Amino acid sequence: MSLSRREFFKHAGSAGVGAAVGVATLGLERVEAAATTLRIKEAKVHTSVCPYCSVGCNQLVYSKGDSIIDIEGHPDTPHTLGKLCPKGAATIQLSNNPLRPTKALYRAPGSEKWEEKPIGWMYDEIAKRYYDTREKNFIEREKDKEGKDVVVNRLEAIASLGSACIDNEECYLLTKFNRAFGIVYHEHQARV
Repeated sequence: MSLSRREFFKHAGSAGVGAAVGVATLGLERVEAAATTLRIKEAKVHTSVCPYCSVGCNQLVYSKGDSIIDIEGHPDTPHTLGKLCPKGAATIQLSNNPLRPTKALYRAPGSEKWEEKPIGWMYDEIAKRYYDTREKNFIEREKDKEGKDVVVNRLEAIASLGSACIDNEECYLLTKFNRAFGIVYHEHQARV
């Protein structure tokens, strides 16, 4: 590549003007770093598991009072060595996002309008419907092939969908809960 004398001066002049403008706008006075205290200095540390995929990355959750102030990867996790994917790093948004819904949206059967309801109302409504469905559809006894009456204690009107994100203990509790209610349809997202 050949560079003429004219092109050389043109590029050199442009670079010089750019540098001069940069220095003039920044100033040359000394800038001191303003050290602040760490946000997590006096925070409580709790261990947790990322709720998204089935990798099960461990997290350190820092809290002050009732507020979560930081979430980071747990360095003692052998398969991630403290690293989190973008979704895992953003889990703090699950609790600290100003756009997070704090009320339930409910649409009555046949209605076209959504109504805001308190979260507590939603939990009560789910529990009531769960109980009503169980009472209405629970099969206590059934006839076997020989016509003999046998106890089955089965509920076929509710299904349970598990999660790849829950650990063994949570899976155990979910299964125990489902068995106690007589639910026979247990499914998991990895099998769907």
